[in-house]
Amino acid sequence: MSKAVTAEAQVTGTTAKLSLPTLTTMVVGSMVGAGVFSLPRRFAQETGVAGALIAWAVAGTGMLMLAFVFQNLAVRRPDLDAGVYAYAKAGFGEYLGFFAAFGYWASACVGNVTYWVLIMSTIGAIAPALGDGDTVLAVVLSSVGLWLFFALISRGVKEAAAINRIVTIAKIVPILVFVILALFYLKPHVFAENFGGADYAGSLFQQVKGTMLATVFVFLGVEGASVYSRHARRREDVGRATILGFLSVFAIFASVTIVSYGLMPMSEIAELRQPSMAGVLEHSVGTWGKVFVSVGLIVSVLGAYLAWTLMAAEVLFVAAKDEDMPRFLGRATAADVPVPALVMTTLLSQIVLVVTLFSDDAFNFALDLTSALTLIPFLLAAGFAVRVAGGGRRRELTVAVLATLYTAFLIYAAGLKYLLVSLIIYAPATVLFVMARREQGRRPFSPRESVVLAVSIAGAVIGIVALALGWISL
Repeated sequence: MSKAVTAEAQVTGTTAKLSLPTLTTMVVGSMVGAGVFSLPRRFAQETGVAGALIAWAVAGTGMLMLAFVFQNLAVRRPDLDAGVYAYAKAGFGEYLGFFAAFGYWASACVGNVTYWVLIMSTIGAIAPALGDGDTVLAVVLSSVGLWLFFALISRGVKEAAAINRIVTIAKIVPILVFVILALFYLKPHVFAENFGGADYAGSLFQQVKGTMLATVFVFLGVEGASVYSRHARRREDVGRATILGFLSVFAIFASVTIVSYGLMPMSEIAELRQPSMAGVLEHSVGTWGKVFVSVGLIVSVLGAYLAWTLMAAEVLFVAAKDEDMPRFLGRATAADVPVPALVMTTLLSQIVLVVTLFSDDAFNFALDLTSALTLIPFLLAAGFAVRVAGGGRRRELTVAVLATLYTAFLIYAAGLKYLLVSLIIYAPATVLFVMARREQGRRPFSPRESVVLAVSIAGAVIGIVALALGWISL
């Protein structure tokens, strides 16, 4: 994801101009995260080969449109450099801009929880007490990890983010080895049996719809390519790196998913523990395959977690400096560590980690919630791009409209459950917005903002009632 690479650039103080290959590598490293290790099971639970091919075609096209949107906005509005939420603020006002900033930050925090759940699930293969990363012991150990990283970062050890280079290798090598071995051991008759999906998967449309949040999660970071613009040797290289990096990552994700269908019946893949890539490889080559993937995953996740935490705190810090968050979140230590924002980041991750104890599937819950929380910021950014693309820029307008439609479809695909759970998180955050307005001596809400407030509170109340009465479950 982009956060990992941005953190590295931030802490190393890079001023040298970057070449096209270097930029492309940064884009690939930023987008390949822990999610790819979970793809076989996640897709097998929803669809067969045909549905997977369609899902990746839809997701690939849609995310490519979003990549173009962020690149176009970076060129058309270079004055907006405070992150994705700056586009929402410029296009739809301060309150929705605040929502976008908060949602983007919250998604990073929840994304961190998926890391810990996946680590504990991986170790749980040899330590049953950890289960699938959702037992009390797993949550306790994950909590210790959360606060150890907090202590590490709060001491100003930002240089540790430089391990992102090693982490990128640790991520890519096991994935490529997995794909090569899977092609070697692929069984055509198994692949054919998995082509149409299973009876439990429903219609083809429902199968594709069920995979959408998983594809959003693994593609998170596509919005960050424009971050490298000022470091590029040639500005046009940023757009080229975006496309090359995106297509490379797309090929990796799709390959991992599709080749898995040729090794095991999808009903068996759907029952594997996470990381399911390890289980699929173990089925074909034996125990060493599982160990190989598991070690690569743990190294990858621990390194990426550090950078994610740094950047999650950075989102709050920058928003506070822009007066979109309370001033206390804009404080930093002499070592340039935004400790109040770091505390908030760790606390939200801790809360979500505890909530996973009450989830039927902790990893998928955290993964889907991470994706759902990013959809509002993405939709607002795409909507802003539609407004900016006026004046006869037909190509940019077409891209922006397609990106907006795709993001709206993702919200529909996520379903009412995740929309309501997202609002339960969004609505209370308004307290921070009110604090910021009062610090500036301004009235909390304009008439239009009051309507948005009412809708968000109503959605949160409905969500709480739905959870209490069992209409929806975690």
